[in-house]
Amino acid sequence: MLIYILITLVTFCIMEAITWLTHRFVMHGFLWYLHEDHHQKGPGFFEKNDAFFIIFAIPSWLCIMLGSMNQVYWVVSIGAGIALYGFAYFLVHEIIIHQRIKLFTRSNNRYIKAIRWAHKMHHKHLDKHEGESFGMLIVAKKYWDKVRKDEQLRKH
Repeated sequence: MLIYILITLVTFCIMEAITWLTHRFVMHGFLWYLHEDHHQKGPGFFEKNDAFFIIFAIPSWLCIMLGSMNQVYWVVSIGAGIALYGFAYFLVHEIIIHQRIKLFTRSNNRYIKAIRWAHKMHHKHLDKHEGESFGMLIVAKKYWDKVRKDEQLRKH
């Protein structure tokens, strides 16, 4: 049982690297036509970019379903890790950063501030070239430093 929990957690962590690579080279590469409306917001609630939810959900669903059907529980654990990362991505990206659902709108949490800064810098680039901050949960030191600097300026 412990091994399956470990596989789930390792998969969750590996998903951050997979997300970075996919975001950098697929979403800002040959599938830019699906991701572009995320950088250049249109009038509707939904975006073509939302298709990536399905694209990432399919391997999770297949691992859980096929692993369960064949009683290969380490495969189920991989699917669970992908699904948990997907949930974390939804919470952080859709709710905390873009506030498509209005929760956590005025958080003073340093991590949330840093992740919002990183994503803001990612979105300052309106085309697929010269982007930055392609990951989701791991925030570069420069954004933590920015948050600390802002807090120090507010104190004085």
